[in-house]
Amino acid sequence: MITGMKNIVVFVRDFDRAKRFYVELLKLPLVQESMAMMEFFPGGGTTLGVATALHEDALKLVGRHTGITLTVKGIEQFCRDLAAAGVVFVEPLEVSPWGKMAVVKDPDGNQLALVEM
Repeated sequence: MITGMKNIVVFVRDFDRAKRFYVELLKLPLVQESMAMMEFFPGGGTTLGVATALHEDALKLVGRHTGITLTVKGIEQFCRDLAAAGVVFVEPLEVSPWGKMAVVKDPDGNQLALVEM
């Protein structure tokens, strides 16, 4: 019987560049780290994993739209800070009736949506 979901993983080629992006630029709360994997978002719920793609099947998953959406408080300033740091925006910040959204790429091309509602 399945009782929950442990994590969702984004695969990367360059772990050090990914760590800078996810920890320093996105400022995600790091729960744990090994030589090839980082997990974010403490609290016992589902975590976001960022892992080095070590086998051929994982390498195929590097550099794609992940389907992951992160909620952001103060998204306008956050996006300005990311842009100033050189982060690539696939979709610039847009305002819609339901909220604000932008899509960014990590250094390996994985796309993540940022929203504020």
